[in-house]
Amino acid sequence: MTVTLADVARKARVHPGTASKALNPATRHRVAADTVRRIVRAAESLGYEPNSLARGLRTQRSRTIGVLIPDLANPLFPPIVRGIEQVLGAADHLALLTDTDNDPDREERLVAMLQGRRSDGFIVATARREHPLLDRLADVNTPLVLLNRITDRPRHSSVTCDDAAGVLDAVRHLAELGHRRIAHLAGPQELSTGHLRHRAFLDAVDQLGLDRRDCPVLPGTTYSTGAGRSAARAALALSPRPTAVLAGNDLMALGVLDALTEAGLHCPRDLSVIGFNDMPMLDRMATPLTTIRTPQHEIGAEAARLILRILDGLPEPLHIRLTCRLVVRASTAAAGQPE
Repeated sequence: MTVTLADVARKARVHPGTASKALNPATRHRVAADTVRRIVRAAESLGYEPNSLARGLRTQRSRTIGVLIPDLANPLFPPIVRGIEQVLGAADHLALLTDTDNDPDREERLVAMLQGRRSDGFIVATARREHPLLDRLADVNTPLVLLNRITDRPRHSSVTCDDAAGVLDAVRHLAELGHRRIAHLAGPQELSTGHLRHRAFLDAVDQLGLDRRDCPVLPGTTYSTGAGRSAARAALALSPRPTAVLAGNDLMALGVLDALTEAGLHCPRDLSVIGFNDMPMLDRMATPLTTIRTPQHEIGAEAARLILRILDGLPEPLHIRLTCRLVVRASTAAAGQPE
């Protein structure tokens, strides 16, 4: 005979509703720990297996979350996705992962497909500062958490990092090494990360008593090695040449290293370089990259926890900001000094 939830509740001497909460990772915290243990032991002894489909029909929830990533080839995102999947999996939810390839039309189609599959909510890492699709989702109260990037109008809950503090630490590190001509290779300004890091760089220059005329900002069109290489070529053509560079992200920093090799120059002897994010493997490069570490796994995990809380009735919006940390490696050295 099929073992039912009522059988488990009868054996554990609790109400079926209590047994249901205790056996659901998303609601288990509502039940006393000793009662949860008693119910779990009863379920195991009877060989009970929860029927997720029936539970979804009863609660009108599919237990699936749509996850929109702009570019899965970017090494920043796999640790984030892993954090999302671990938290959602532990709560008996499924992450439906999609790659928008930074294409707004593709994003529109993917969101429509996920809605057609009755996704309970979305975790979105594709936000632009002006984002009509996200505005439309907010208009109909779609449960949604922005990850890493935000829009100019804070209508959605979000999980981001304190980019400004990270940028200040990076510029201070370079200033303490004696650098006075520091360039910033800015990320795309239509993205909050590019805009905020650009603004934070100028604020850091002012706060540390540097001269903005000696600290140029060179814009990049994408977060890519190609954009970093192009911006670095422009920086190297300046006179006087910067002695240090803060790149918009790690991929752009790798493009800077490519440009230095092309020019017959060396990092950090000729140019100190700092990235942003601390994506995997940077510590194993020939010249390990100094970078601002963002807690990538925790960003994903926190976004997953937040969407589950929203689905459970948490009022929105809620904004969570995690701490960045400067990781000093071999790509930065004292100004004008050999490696």
